Amino acid sequence: MKLSLFLCALALSVVACAQTPSDTIRSTVNSGFARVEVPPLPDKLDLAGEPVPMQNQDTRESLMREMLTTLYMHSRTMQTLLASKRYFAIIEPILAKYGVPNDFKYLCMAESGLNPEARSGAGAGGLWQLMPAYAKSAGLLVGDEVDERYHIEKSTEAACRYLIDAKRRLGSWTLAAAAFNAGVAGVSRRLEKQGVESYYDLFLPNETLRYVFRVLSFKLLMSDPAAYGYQIDKKEYYPLLPAYEEVTIDDPEIDWAAFAREHGTHYKQIRQLNPWIRDYDYTNKAGRSFTVKIPKGSARK
Repeated sequence: MKLSLFLCALALSVVACAQTPSDTIRSTVNSGFARVEVPPLPDKLDLAGEPVPMQNQDTRESLMREMLTTLYMHSRTMQTLLASKRYFAIIEPILAKYGVPNDFKYLCMAESGLNPEARSGAGAGGLWQLMPAYAKSAGLLVGDEVDERYHIEKSTEAACRYLIDAKRRLGSWTLAAAAFNAGVAGVSRRLEKQGVESYYDLFLPNETLRYVFRVLSFKLLMSDPAAYGYQIDKKEYYPLLPAYEEVTIDDPEIDWAAFAREHGTHYKQIRQLNPWIRDYDYTNKAGRSFTVKIPKGSARK
């Protein structure tokens, strides 16, 4: 009996050893795993009308790295795509109003995944991931009870003002995009030290080296999601924000839940339409006036 078991085991080991590497690969391919492919890169590409030097090998490799990261982070990337129509409808007119190129909506995708509630470990918040210091300097209210970095329109306007100033000081929209990550002073200092003028020739901290390419990866993906494997029917995109009216409040003590009930809705919907409201109450010592979005009728449906 023991001899029979030994001979069977020996025969199986011989068969296994006889398999070639190609047999192993073929077995894996046929096992039902999803295909993983290298995405194609275009020969020509630009950011805000400024050409990307696709003839440079380091540029192509950097873009490929970010394309792979973006494409194969499936759940986060899909959620970002689904939210695009909802938030682009708000962002695009503001970019146009300030004269900021439309491509900067992709920067917003790279920053927050188009999640207005996003908050980083470093303390950046909102769709544009503004840091508290800059937000305050831009006139936004930043606090535990109310934080306007999460106000979609106001934070977009603050981001536009930053980008316009960065472009004026650095000379290009591409460098302005880099400065959104590393700061104008950080980019300017390195340009001067290294004696170059282009983002694509500039050595930067790793996060900023990758940053513009991450923005470009979303631009490429948004140009044709299906071509990169993201199959989304038109009706599956998140709808625009529900119909709302705006109500002004300047009470010295604001109870947001009570305010919602007074206007025929509830706190959850008030928070969803006004993510800058960060708590149940606000002690309005400065007598500020707030414009609050209130859903109309059966907007939830």
